[in-house]
Amino acid sequence: MRKFLFPVIFALLISALPSGVASDLSGMPPLLDPNNVYAANTPNNFAATVKGYPALVYVPNTQSNTVQVYDQKTYKLLRTVKVAREPQHVVPSYDLKTLYANSDLGNSLMPFDAKTGKPGKRIPLLDPYNLYFTPNGKYAVVMQERMKQIAFADPHTFKIKKTLKTKCAGVNHADWTADGNIFVASCEFSGTIIAVDTVKMKIINEQFIPDTYAKHSASTHAGLPNLGPQPQDVKLSPDGKTFYIADMMSDGIWTMPAPWGKLTYINTGFGAHGLYVTRDAQKLIITNRDDSSISILQFSDNKIIAKWKIPGNASPDMGGVSADGKTFWVSGRYDDAIYQISLDDGHLIKKIKTDKGPHGLAVWPQPGRYSLGHTGIMR
Repeated sequence: MRKFLFPVIFALLISALPSGVASDLSGMPPLLDPNNVYAANTPNNFAATVKGYPALVYVPNTQSNTVQVYDQKTYKLLRTVKVAREPQHVVPSYDLKTLYANSDLGNSLMPFDAKTGKPGKRIPLLDPYNLYFTPNGKYAVVMQERMKQIAFADPHTFKIKKTLKTKCAGVNHADWTADGNIFVASCEFSGTIIAVDTVKMKIINEQFIPDTYAKHSASTHAGLPNLGPQPQDVKLSPDGKTFYIADMMSDGIWTMPAPWGKLTYINTGFGAHGLYVTRDAQKLIITNRDDSSISILQFSDNKIIAKWKIPGNASPDMGGVSADGKTFWVSGRYDDAIYQISLDDGHLIKKIKTDKGPHGLAVWPQPGRYSLGHTGIMR
């Protein structure tokens, strides 16, 4: 009888384990804390790879076709590098050794040495609007927005391994579940989000964002046509239970149970766009691009606890938290500037004029063991 009991007991024990423990994406580094996917991202907790690297800000300027590199401490412009047409984001590689400026209309990446900030040789790549890496580092995930597809490529050579056609228009931002098996991506121009199986490289879910224009946005978008929802940045909550999705035309964000479920709306500000987790993993920073403001959400109760106005006619777009967690750097997409904001009280520390059209800037180095891409999704 005993020889039959052991397999039964073992099976019961396995089934009682928390979800994700036995089914994490193969090759993905294990979570340091099952209740905090950002446990490795505490202030100045640098991987050995980037320890001692100079604190820089890389700014891609979409209208000038340049990347400008600034010193975070002195605010000095160190170099301006000419790149291919419309650089959208500067993306840390999975291994943290390289930063890639992705030029979608220029069909190429420009690599920068993460230690020196110096550019390398241009890499041909079709329509790289945004760039991510699977949590096991096996693939680069290229958001080919113009082509309505997602490409899975070698993370070093960027040779395409598989191309996934999407029905949705404007696929651009994404984030992964805590176990790494699924990523949720936003499709800006079709007003939808999709879920993609990381291993099978297959779309497994899709849903439309509810149109809340009349209820939430008609007054702020007075005189403008209702373009419908426009989902933007996507971010996983520290406990891995919720996805947050910014919606520029609904003036707020949506929460969704991870990996998939019903959407719930939270108002934040006109033109909600970028999402960033504070170093203590207690709060979510939300940039409101058309409101010259930044909203702060508290994860514990999903309440907006602060809203900070940036002086002047700012257009806060994409950004990043400083390594020490004390400040937030953000691009002014339509006012040709970058801003350094205090995360204590939201006051403006520094405004720096840039070339035209600054977009997805990267604050580097950042704490964390590896990069999932974008402007620095670290875990």
